[in-house]
Amino acid sequence: MFQEFIRSLFLIFMAEMGDKTQILAMAFATQFPVQKVLLGVLVGSLLNHGIAVVLGSYLSSIIPMNTIQMIAGISFVGFALWTLKSEKGEEEEEDVKGRFGPVLTVAMAFFIGELGDKTQLTAITLSVDANDPLFVLIGTVTGMILTSGLGIFVGSKIGDRVPEFTMKIASAFIFMFFGVTKLYATVPKTFINPSYLGIFSIIVGIVAYTILKPSLELRKRGELSAFREAALTLYEYTHRIKGAVNEICLGERYCGKCQGRNCIIGYAKALMDRIVENGKYGDVEVWKGFSESLKKNFEEGKVVESLSMTLVAIENYPDEDESQILHQVRQSLEMILFGNKLPFDGDMKKYFQRLKSKEPKIAQRIMKRVNMLKSM
Repeated sequence: MFQEFIRSLFLIFMAEMGDKTQILAMAFATQFPVQKVLLGVLVGSLLNHGIAVVLGSYLSSIIPMNTIQMIAGISFVGFALWTLKSEKGEEEEEDVKGRFGPVLTVAMAFFIGELGDKTQLTAITLSVDANDPLFVLIGTVTGMILTSGLGIFVGSKIGDRVPEFTMKIASAFIFMFFGVTKLYATVPKTFINPSYLGIFSIIVGIVAYTILKPSLELRKRGELSAFREAALTLYEYTHRIKGAVNEICLGERYCGKCQGRNCIIGYAKALMDRIVENGKYGDVEVWKGFSESLKKNFEEGKVVESLSMTLVAIENYPDEDESQILHQVRQSLEMILFGNKLPFDGDMKKYFQRLKSKEPKIAQRIMKRVNMLKSM
């Protein structure tokens, strides 16, 4: 039982590395809290793979086991080739804001998106000869959650430096190994000879090269795959804001001894560190006032840039309860520019009106920069 769980988890995990499951999860993570995204993945995958396991178990009762093993071997070889397929240009048309709440929106996207996909077919293949299909289901769903979680985590840390091409090759090799092993054990011995093995190898090699060719051309042109674009988006949301806030800091030449979190910029830097290093958006530190540091001569243009980036991030991460740190960063920057914090109820138009009532010229600069960042 445990062996079936581990095998199912491992195969699904490798199958979805760099695939659209991770791309979807990373895209949703820029819109919804990570915990709710992963819960949605759990629900959607459980329903999708549950159907697959039931179907696989039924097939095992009506088809001879040797035939099933042979079909499984052919399927795994097919999955190996499928894994090499580039995801570039396959845009998901999901409305990620969702009308049904984060969990249900993500669950529906994953359930529909994985129908007939290689992960569902893998779940069917694994369950047809399983002693305990329930452990196959638990393994495949766990693999989906781990793959999605890893994609979100890695994407927020290292962006487009993810070794996606290497992951695809490794995943394809693992599927190919399982497929060839099953075929070797089940096909008639008359087919196990150098001639047939040579023909098989040539066909697989030609198909693999044909499928890999678009990915190789992307790499040659230096273009990003869909997976790396999604990773870069997550990376930019957090790291660009952190970098912009760091730029505001005047340094010890101006301030003398660094005040750390007792300075309003030191406080904002600490908040961004919490997001970048720990992925925590919700735990808010106590507001300290920072009356002394507000007297410092911070460069207005840098503060405008940081606030603009933060507003774009907030607009793309709309759940206020789960993005309190971003709002605390926003309020810190507002204190520097306007002398006090401004209310924000999620309506960006109303917020810009409040900015105009405070400082029309600064408000105009922020609005212009926000629109520019959103169009990039």
